[in-house]
Amino acid sequence: MLVKIASLNSASVLTRIAAGLITSKVIALFVGPVGLALIGNLRDVFNTLQSFSTLGFYNGIVKYVSEFKNDAKKLTQTISSVFYLMLIATITVALFCFFGAGYINQYIFPNGENYSYIIKLIAVAIPFYALNILMTSILNGLSRFKTILKIQIIGHVLSTCLTVVLIWKQHIHGALLAIVLAEILFFIITLNGVSDKRFFLSLISKKNISLKKIKKLSTFSIMALFTATIAPLVALSIRNYIIDTVSIDDAGFWEAMNRLSNYYLMFVSSLLTLYVLPRFSEINTKLEFRKEVFSFYKTIMPIFAVGLIAIYFLRHFIIAIVFSKEFQAVEALFFWQLLGDFIKVLSIVIAVQFLAKKMFWYYMITEALSVIVLYFSSVYLIDLYGVKGATMAHFITYVVYFVVILLIFSKSLFGRLPKDESTM
Repeated sequence: MLVKIASLNSASVLTRIAAGLITSKVIALFVGPVGLALIGNLRDVFNTLQSFSTLGFYNGIVKYVSEFKNDAKKLTQTISSVFYLMLIATITVALFCFFGAGYINQYIFPNGENYSYIIKLIAVAIPFYALNILMTSILNGLSRFKTILKIQIIGHVLSTCLTVVLIWKQHIHGALLAIVLAEILFFIITLNGVSDKRFFLSLISKKNISLKKIKKLSTFSIMALFTATIAPLVALSIRNYIIDTVSIDDAGFWEAMNRLSNYYLMFVSSLLTLYVLPRFSEINTKLEFRKEVFSFYKTIMPIFAVGLIAIYFLRHFIIAIVFSKEFQAVEALFFWQLLGDFIKVLSIVIAVQFLAKKMFWYYMITEALSVIVLYFSSVYLIDLYGVKGATMAHFITYVVYFVVILLIFSKSLFGRLPKDESTM
C-alpha cells in the first residue's frame, strides 16, 4: 500500500510540475513578462482570500478526523463546527470580493487595467474552493490517499487543458479567468471522486456544533492562516514595488524565477509532508529529533545541492524551454534564488518541529520575523540593485531565519544529551 501511495504521490507531483511548465510556456508565448506579473498579483490575492474562506482549518481537520474517525459523535461535532464557521467566513469573503471588486482591482493591477469582473467571479468561486478543501481534508483524515492523489492528477491535467485553451483564445483575460475557474473544476472533480456523498452530508448538523472542538482547531487555524495570508500579501507588495520602481517587465521576470523555484521545491515539500512532519509528530526525544534532522541533511541535501548546481549551469536552456527568449533576463536572478532555496530547505526541515509539536509562539514569531526581513531587505536591495535585489533579499531572509532556528533548537541539535534522554 505504501509503495502504491508513494508512486501515486510522485505521479501527482510530476503531473503538477508538468502542468506548471506547460502553463508557463503558454503564458510566455501569449502573454509575456507583463502578463506574468499581473497573473502573479491575482494569484497572491486569490490565495489570501482562499485562506480566509477556509480559516486555515485544513491540517486541523486532517488531525481530528484521523483521531475521531471511529467516534461518530466527536467526528460529527468536529465537521459540523468547521462547516458552519467556514460557511460564515466564505460568505464574508464572497461579499467582500463582489462589492469591493473595484478597490481590489486597483490594488492588484497597478497598470490601470480594469479586471473587476474577475474579482466578482472570485466571489462565485470561493464557496466551491472552500467545499473542495473541506472534502479533501476529510478524505485525508480518513486516509483515503489514493482517492485524493487521483483527484489531484485528474484535476491538474484538466485544469491545464482549460488554462491553455483560455490563454490561447483570450490571452491575459483567459489566463486570469483560468486561475478562478480551475478551482470550480477541482470541486467538480472531487465531488465526482467521492463515492459516499451521503456519509459526508451526515457529518454536518447545527445541533452538533461544539465550542470545545472549535477551540482545539483554533491553534492550527491561526498558525496556518498567518502564513497563508501574510506571505502572499508580502509577495504582492514586493512585486508592486518592482513595478513602481523598476518596471512591470522586471516584475514578470521575478515572478518567472519564483515559478521555477516552486517547481523544484515541490519534491522537497512533498517529502516534508509525507515523511518529516508525521515522523516528528511521533518522536518524543531530542536524540531522535537530532538523528532525523541530520539523517535528512546527509541523504537528501547532497542530492538537492547537486540538483541546484545543475539548474544553475543549465539556466539558459531552462528559460528557453519553460519560457521564451523574452525571459532571458531571468538568468541574472538564478544565483541568489538558488542559494536562498538551499538555505530555506535547511531551515524548514528543522522548523517542521513547530507544527509537529504545536510550538505556537515560536512558529508565529519566526514567521513574522521572516516576512519582515524579506519585505524591508527587498525594498532596500531593489533600490540598489534592481530586481536582482529581490532575490538577494530572499537569500538574506533565509540566512537570518536559519540562524534563528538553530538558536532555538541549539540544545536539541548540538547540546550534550544523556543516553537515557526521554523527553523533548
